[in-house]
Amino acid sequence: MKLSVLDQSPIRKGSNATEALHESVELAKLADKLGYTRYWLSEHHNTKSLAGASPEILIARLAGVTERIRLGSGGVMLPNHSALKVAENFRLLEAMYPGRIDLGIGRAPGGDRITAHLLNPSNTFDPKEFVQQLVDLQAWLTDTAAPGSMQEKVRAIPSIPTTPDLWILTSSGESGLLAAHFGMALSFAHFIYPVGGPQAVSNYRKQFKPSAWLSAPQASVGIFVFCADTEEKAAQLQAVMDYRLLSFEKGRYDLNIDYADVKDITYTPEEQQRIQANRGRMVAGTPTQVKAQLEQLAAAYDVDELVIATITPDHADRLRSYELLAQSFGI
Repeated sequence: MKLSVLDQSPIRKGSNATEALHESVELAKLADKLGYTRYWLSEHHNTKSLAGASPEILIARLAGVTERIRLGSGGVMLPNHSALKVAENFRLLEAMYPGRIDLGIGRAPGGDRITAHLLNPSNTFDPKEFVQQLVDLQAWLTDTAAPGSMQEKVRAIPSIPTTPDLWILTSSGESGLLAAHFGMALSFAHFIYPVGGPQAVSNYRKQFKPSAWLSAPQASVGIFVFCADTEEKAAQLQAVMDYRLLSFEKGRYDLNIDYADVKDITYTPEEQQRIQANRGRMVAGTPTQVKAQLEQLAAAYDVDELVIATITPDHADRLRSYELLAQSFGI
């Protein structure tokens, strides 16, 4: 089993964005040392609880302090950007760190629509525009534009012999079919929507068309994980995430909380129902418990790579969770 990291650069209670980014550096170094396969960085906007607004900038920083782990976006929210600029950003990263860069592409705005419009005023949120962006990006990254086309007249620089690995991120089946059509790898965000994922990945494999950079389908699944030395500690970490996800559903995104803030809360029956549903988005427990649950998840999706997202009130608990997970799988 391959294990990878999804880092949203969370800002802990009592901390700040600068400390959160330093913690990302520390976690990337640890993941590199422990044998994790990839380290992906998310793109979020208009929130005080996350510091990761520009994954391409943080990728460059982390690639410079690690040795072998792949660095990538999980993902670049393509409708927020010019496809040409994304191609040039990732060509430059690939030129600096050849063979170590992943370009994970998402369609969601990574925030609210007002912010998305300001990031890219020409964005109409039309799915057809996203497809065209994928066409443009593919041509610019591979120098395979049709003769006389815009992509041939305007080339993405620098010109390099290699291409970042291309992934499409999805929490639905629709983007999975786009990944299949364009011959890109697929990562299903189980931590966002834990329903229908195995079928979406299966459909992706059936519809996959080989591309210049990927000859066979390649898939992974992303999941929240809280691994601790004791069941009590794991339950505390899970309780904080329970409250966080419930608050997100109520439109409250700027949360900086710890276990003391949630331990005495009494939830309504409706809230308890939502908490149980959201627990399908996460795995928590001791190393033995977590490994068993993750192996079941990987078997359900028929994948050999899990992308792990862990957010904890204490940075040491976050590092420990990734360390225990690596030890349990023997990576």
